[in-house]
Amino acid sequence: MTITEIKRPQQLSRLRRLALAAQGLLQNQAYGRGLAGAREAINHLGYVQIDTISVVERAHHHVIHSRVPGFEPHMLNQLLINKDIFEYWSHAAAFLPITDFRFSLPYKNAIKSGQTHWFRSPDKKLMGELLARIRSDGPLRSRDVGTSTIKRAGWWDWKPAKKALEQLYMQGDLMVSDRDGFQKTYDLTERVLPSNVNLKMPSMEEFAAHLVDQQLRCHGFASLKGLTYLRRNAQLRKAVNALVNERLAQGDLERVKVSSGDIFILERGALERPLPRLKERMLILSPFDNSVIQRERLRALFQYDYQLECYVPEAKRQYGYFCLPLLYRDAFIGRMDCKVHRKTSHLEIKNLYFEPHAFDENRVVTAFVEAIVQFCHFQKSDSVALNAVQPEHLTQRLRSALKSLG
Repeated sequence: MTITEIKRPQQLSRLRRLALAAQGLLQNQAYGRGLAGAREAINHLGYVQIDTISVVERAHHHVIHSRVPGFEPHMLNQLLINKDIFEYWSHAAAFLPITDFRFSLPYKNAIKSGQTHWFRSPDKKLMGELLARIRSDGPLRSRDVGTSTIKRAGWWDWKPAKKALEQLYMQGDLMVSDRDGFQKTYDLTERVLPSNVNLKMPSMEEFAAHLVDQQLRCHGFASLKGLTYLRRNAQLRKAVNALVNERLAQGDLERVKVSSGDIFILERGALERPLPRLKERMLILSPFDNSVIQRERLRALFQYDYQLECYVPEAKRQYGYFCLPLLYRDAFIGRMDCKVHRKTSHLEIKNLYFEPHAFDENRVVTAFVEAIVQFCHFQKSDSVALNAVQPEHLTQRLRSALKSLG
């Protein structure tokens, strides 16, 4: 089976455009607007990662904001209440399409049967008590389990009870029915699920087909490793490899090789399809954005070496605690370390880095300022300050432009 080598700049640009278009990052309204647009975005992307870091607006809101005009953070919880999405584990905690619910069953079953451990020694007695309370009294908020270390009627020590709730949730007995920020409300799975949801356990072959189809849909193409990103199930990886080889042999898929040596799989003819035109637009993305979360792919395709440094000791950080990737046209050309001061509605840009690139400097500056206007609106920030810029010669020009924003 032949492999097409991507050598010319035009070929690489087209591959990048395919990836970004599949992620909904080149179009103005790839999925529509507002609540309906948010629902369609999650259906297309397959998941949106939930994250607790709040230096800026949280990742699950940020990812949707980058793709859906008119999105407001409360809409995700509305989709949860409407049962359009559900909360569970993908490669991390995530919101997922309710139509994909059956593909969460293998992991839940593995945890419940003890094949996989969430907690090594779950307290089954406490789990039974909590399950009985929810069954008789209705949904239970995580804060309602109490903080007292003395067990009373209907109350438990928070830490063991929290673990018990999470175990029941991860093994599928409970679901999150509502959220108030990061306070979850748990209810019995049968009371949360819509009646029309498919509950049939997928075969390994069905699961493999689901992953391959999903990854090709939302990324445009994928490496073999990327198809099962952070999934440790050896049988699933084997089934995915077999399916890919079968589709390659049938001519439904083809392979391309980029300069790094990485090989990607895509639907035959995908690179010849009409693709959105590139715009003079910059997007400020979340570190957990679906388009950047696979760091090896990001490096191979965009030559962009990115690491989220909040997990790195401060002395070893190169760019800052929470740098946001900057996407301009079809290239990642910088990163921005920033913090929202919510009490004063102020956005502080601690460090702004632009990497060497071939784009017109004036257009990049204009696109950045326009992106900051949108970003401030999303962050509910009325003012913005810029502390440091690389390269330094852009500092005064950017400060003057940002000062005019108020």
